[in-house]
Amino acid sequence: MQNTLISAAGSRGPLAVAEGLRELWAYRELLYFMIWRDLKVRYKQTALGALWAVIVPTMTMVVFTIFFGRLAKMPSDGIAYPVFSYSALLPWTYFSQALSNTGNCVVTNTDLITKVYFPRLILPLASVVSGLVDFLIASSVLLLLFVYYDIDLHWRMLLVLPLMLPVVCCAFGAGALLAIVNVRYRDIKYTIPFLIQMWLFLTPVIYPTSILPEKFRFIVALNPIAGIIEGIRGVLFLEKPVDWQMIGISSAISVTIMVAGCLYFLRSEKKFADII
Repeated sequence: MQNTLISAAGSRGPLAVAEGLRELWAYRELLYFMIWRDLKVRYKQTALGALWAVIVPTMTMVVFTIFFGRLAKMPSDGIAYPVFSYSALLPWTYFSQALSNTGNCVVTNTDLITKVYFPRLILPLASVVSGLVDFLIASSVLLLLFVYYDIDLHWRMLLVLPLMLPVVCCAFGAGALLAIVNVRYRDIKYTIPFLIQMWLFLTPVIYPTSILPEKFRFIVALNPIAGIIEGIRGVLFLEKPVDWQMIGISSAISVTIMVAGCLYFLRSEKKFADII
């Protein structure tokens, strides 16, 4: 039965997406409110507030530098390891937190879903957009590291912002898929942290892709976050080449994940109130 419904919905996939986008635009004020609510809830009654957006990647960078940069002597393509690791931790921290928040967004908003109607797609969208505020705040530390290690600032650094779009797409799509599964099987919330941890080691955050044989590097691009992180490093550091092919492959996969997650979410949202 479920397969039949999915097949039928698949034939009207583009129409479903168009209808979903129209609804999102009609409820755009609610989207702004949900983003603001997520930001307030995240730092409500915390002593340090938005500083946590800086503390988490910074402390992770310190730990990585000690254990992988100093003790394990992990190569960093001639870049100071703290800057090397932090430049990847910025997009990775955003992605991991956005994926976790999005994967749990439906379950954590049960009361709201069962009481009023609104486009449910607002929930994962608000989760991924609100995380960008933390990303921008944490970026200030990267600028300080550039100054401390006397790394030239250049116009190419501005390309980091468009390169974050595939990361947002991947977090939104993968998170939306997890959110649907989480509605039916609540133990998914325990799986998400494990999935994120495994994904970290499959992504060149701690290590550069240059340690891999060149003929196998295209496999890394199949991990959508890996290609984008390498692309971000490429535009940040002039001594590193920018692998546009890897960026293109990772971006295409990220968009595919976003479309699949969006379609599956739209097909399933009408059943949320009954299942929850």
